[in-house]
Amino acid sequence: MQRGNLDDLLAFLAVGRERSFTRAAAKLGMSQSSLSHTIRELEARLGVRLLTRTTRSVAPTQAGERLLQTIGPRFEEIEAEVSAVRDLREKPAGTIRITATEYAADALLLPKLAKLLSDFPDIKVEITVDYGLSNIVAEGYDAGVRSGEQVAKDMIAVRIGPDLRMAVVGTPSYFRKRPEPKKPRDLISHNCINLRLPSHGGMYAWEFEKGGRELKVRVDGQMICNGAIQMLNAAMAGLGLAYIPEQMAEPYFT
Repeated sequence: MQRGNLDDLLAFLAVGRERSFTRAAAKLGMSQSSLSHTIRELEARLGVRLLTRTTRSVAPTQAGERLLQTIGPRFEEIEAEVSAVRDLREKPAGTIRITATEYAADALLLPKLAKLLSDFPDIKVEITVDYGLSNIVAEGYDAGVRSGEQVAKDMIAVRIGPDLRMAVVGTPSYFRKRPEPKKPRDLISHNCINLRLPSHGGMYAWEFEKGGRELKVRVDGQMICNGAIQMLNAAMAGLGLAYIPEQMAEPYFT
């Protein structure tokens, strides 16, 4: 339907509801003569009389009453939805979907969300713990939390936390049977707990840096996990060494 036809219907609704060309014209911000001309054109286009006019009153015909009852509620629904959308400018609302690792969700997102959700009760947040580096756009997420080197070149990135320090951890019972590693290369001979990245189809390489030089070590071991919590629990059970965020391991340091 053309925009002009919609305007004509809105004009008819105004007259039909107000039962007056004078009041309807004032409400629409147009002259009575223009409004009368608009109604006549609408009636001519439909081939049926919609309003009965006298010198003192205006009333819908049977056809006009039917049109009022059918299109009136629909225009009201449209107006209500448009008004609801306008309200979003003043009061944030809706669902935000975020993909993140366990550590990022627990250490970075939840502390911030506690105040945000309290201040804005109409906002809902859905967090998906994911090590698969899901395609944020293709899978319908609004945002994703990634370490710096995992951010795709075409994505907009904003830092939300400090540099992430990683730690290689193991239990005293594990080290009673094996010597402590002194340098990253020593890890090759240890029973290490690997992290599988589903989207990459392989294991996460343990990353180290000293004096501006970076080194990645491909480790091996009996255990493979897909989450940092599972890696920490496996290390606590003495099953090997884990490479996890230092903050996760700190409560267990002695």
